[in-house]
Amino acid sequence: MNGLTIVRFLTLVCCVAAATLFPRFALSQDASGGSPGSVIIRHFTIYGRGEYCAWPSLAKTVDGDLIVAFTRTEEHLAPDGAIMLSRSTDRGATWLPPAIVYDSPIDDRESGLTILKNGWILGHFWSTFHTRGSYEALPPEAYQPEVIDRWVRFVERPEYRNAQGMHGAWTTISRDGGMTWSRLQRGHDSVHGGIELGDGSLLLASYRESRDAIKVFRAASVDSPWRPIATIRSPNPDSIGFGEPHVLQLPTGRILVMIRATVKPYDDEDPRCVLWESFSDNGGKSWALPFATPLWGFPPHLTLLADNRVLCTYGYRRPPYGQRACVSAEGITWDLKNEVVLRDDAPNHDLGYPASLEIERGIILTVYYQPDVPKGTIQQMSPPDPLRTKPGILGTLWRLPAP
Repeated sequence: MNGLTIVRFLTLVCCVAAATLFPRFALSQDASGGSPGSVIIRHFTIYGRGEYCAWPSLAKTVDGDLIVAFTRTEEHLAPDGAIMLSRSTDRGATWLPPAIVYDSPIDDRESGLTILKNGWILGHFWSTFHTRGSYEALPPEAYQPEVIDRWVRFVERPEYRNAQGMHGAWTTISRDGGMTWSRLQRGHDSVHGGIELGDGSLLLASYRESRDAIKVFRAASVDSPWRPIATIRSPNPDSIGFGEPHVLQLPTGRILVMIRATVKPYDDEDPRCVLWESFSDNGGKSWALPFATPLWGFPPHLTLLADNRVLCTYGYRRPPYGQRACVSAEGITWDLKNEVVLRDDAPNHDLGYPASLEIERGIILTVYYQPDVPKGTIQQMSPPDPLRTKPGILGTLWRLPAP
């Protein structure tokens, strides 16, 4: 056997073993979902071992595997994040223990995935270089003083300081379904990844390139350079910043972008934290004036459904904390009467970043991060209790409501 064959053989063995330990999903109501008649089929855990795990991306490989990339670290702003990848070969019924995809000396904390028509996967990673100054500037309620002191010692080690050049956005390619990855090249940030357009070119929406605005990049192919083609600006930059966008192309050719709004001063529970949207009908060269949707929450993920409707999933960071979803007939108008509450049982606002796939017609798999604790649990977050149940990578299998 060659190396890749051995990896796939071991993957199959592990999944067979896992299937003997964990029951497969049944596409019917069970005790881990909601009440009879609920759209929820089942909640489950992909990974949660006491570490801080967050910001997942979800994709389906050409072989039919489901893969979830996410960050594993100590805390939200810890200096030691690594990019992990977990895999399911049975439509999400069981998940292999995650493998490390990228672990540099600094903080690797973003892992968007773009699936190409030829089966290749484009990874978009972001690494942050923390400093003594950045940690000492945090407000007193951010973390306990002993935690900050330990992180300061960590970032002042020679091996960390010598890796400052690794700060920023990186791109890598997997040609074997996420088993192996190419050498990293400089790229652009993308929380959930970009899209391959109908003409074979690639399009990406980034937010770290410009303060309070979304930068749109396009590449003729996976081997071509990314070139900026448009900027989508907040109409109210003094009070609302734009960030963490996601793009989707419709069968008509129209490109949608959904955008997280961050209010100033920062407040996760502000009523103005609705998603903003724009669209382009010329391949991303120009965009309609951004408009506020009625969808409260962030950040967004867009999915084109088999019936050509558009699904948007987003975290809900005010009581009751959890994850939500809404479906639009054409991706422009959104009716809150049709909003779906996927979870409303999180103990605090440290959650979200859901990503969704339609694994069979009308059946959605949504992955996200939040603590896996009984409903009604209260966790101290200002500063966060180091002994609390930290968020893991969780998922929900659910059924689309009838149109």
